[in-house]
Parts: sequence; structure tokens; C-alpha cells
Amino acid sequence: MTTELSLSTGTGPGGAVVLTAAGEIDMSNATVFADALTEAVTGADGSPVVIDLTAVQYLDSAGLAALFAQADHIEVRTGSLLAPLLEVSGLAELTTVHHA
Repeated sequence: MTTELSLSTGTGPGGAVVLTAAGEIDMSNATVFADALTEAVTGADGSPVVIDLTAVQYLDSAGLAALFAQADHIEVRTGSLLAPLLEVSGLAELTTVHHA
């Protein structure tokens, strides 16, 4: 069974590509998330893509792996729920993490 995850891509302030995720990211849908990340990065023409995780309630190691794979090309926006996970995992040392 696939966990509920909603993904949308848009344009943020300054024209940055923004990939917004809502729901839970786990091994059942991490491939869909990783594919959306790759597509957003590919379409950004070298500019960092903002990954908005403020509406994500759960992120497991499969979701983290997708973020680590694109760490050189992304910035992450997160709320207080996931911020400690991004710090402890080391992702915050590889990319910019904005706390909402």
C-alpha cells in the first residue's frame, strides 16, 4: 500500500522552481518523490530548487536518500517537525535548510 503523498511544482519568489510535498514520504512512495526531485532539478537550468517540506508529517530514510542524492542542487524549506531530522542526518551540512 502506498502512503499518501501530494507533490506539486511551481515558481517561487525570484523565479525559483519550488517542489512542494505534503503527506508522508516513505519507502512506498520515495521513488515518486525522487523522480519529482530529479525532474524539478533538470528543469531548473542549474538554479537551486526549493523543496518545501513544511506540510510533510513523516520522512523516512528512503526520502532522506532522495534528498541527499540532489543535495548539490536543492534548498530545503521545513517546519519544526522535520528540522531536527535534517540536522541529525547531516543534510543541513550539505545544503541550505530554511526553517519556516
